Amino acid sequence: MPAGPYKRYGPMSRAPQVPGGTAPPEGLVNPQLQAGLSRIAFVEQQTERRKHSLEPNARQELARASEDQLRDAIKKIEKLNPKPGSAFSEPTKINSTIIPDFKIEIIENKLTLNLNSRNAPELYVSNEYKNMLTGYQENKNISKSKKQAVTFIKQKLDSAKWFIDAINQRNQTLLITMKTIMEFQSKYFLSGDESNLKPMILKDIAEKIGMDISTISRVANSKYVDTPYGIKLIKTFFSEGITNDKGIEVSTIEIKKELQNIINGENKSKPLTDDELTKKINDKGYPIARRTVAKYREMIGAPVARLRKKL
Repeated sequence: MPAGPYKRYGPMSRAPQVPGGTAPPEGLVNPQLQAGLSRIAFVEQQTERRKHSLEPNARQELARASEDQLRDAIKKIEKLNPKPGSAFSEPTKINSTIIPDFKIEIIENKLTLNLNSRNAPELYVSNEYKNMLTGYQENKNISKSKKQAVTFIKQKLDSAKWFIDAINQRNQTLLITMKTIMEFQSKYFLSGDESNLKPMILKDIAEKIGMDISTISRVANSKYVDTPYGIKLIKTFFSEGITNDKGIEVSTIEIKKELQNIINGENKSKPLTDDELTKKINDKGYPIARRTVAKYREMIGAPVARLRKKL
């Protein structure tokens, strides 16, 4: 074999080992690769040897540090980026602006609902094509090719009218659905207080407007509404309900809000466990179990007690 920048290892010679114990394929090994693997193995060896000698010193330094020093260190660590390489990578998601499909306003203490015209522009058929069809139809002596043109134009005009009718029907469905939701949750839309949100499921709205649940689901999961309190996903107005100790059915949104207030007001040096949160939420009149409290805690984005602890 001709000489080159590679070294052949015979049966009695030993090829360099890749860190982790895996040897490269027997045969050709690039000298640069060999040198790189040797350096990696050396660094790993030194790191492993020094790790145990540094750990006791680190613990001693940590024990001598005051709470203020620890607090400052934690703040600095929290500002660090755990994935610094991500700054040089291509973004995988494109930021987009949410354009609401509806707008709710309060005018003279009454709710008004409008469909966003930007998302639903007015459609119409061009008069030029209508006049062209009329001219062909009035002409009695037309050729075969013009008759075919008349048929083609008529088909396209019918398709355009069907499409416009379908869009108008869709807009009507959207308006009827959102209007029913607005009326169902009128207390919330007038006040902005989430405790006024009533328990509401897809079936409630479907029965009121006489449509299929899947239709309501599509509207709720993909449409946004501009309210006096911000742009909201319609899905957020739907929730299950439970009966409180007064026999009144309340929304789970209200319970999650109360749970969030309890967690926000807890002593961060000794945060409340799920059992303690359950007791406090039960004392406020919401008879729910510990597993339900844990579920709601995760839904509002609050970690377990040990991870909420702060100095």
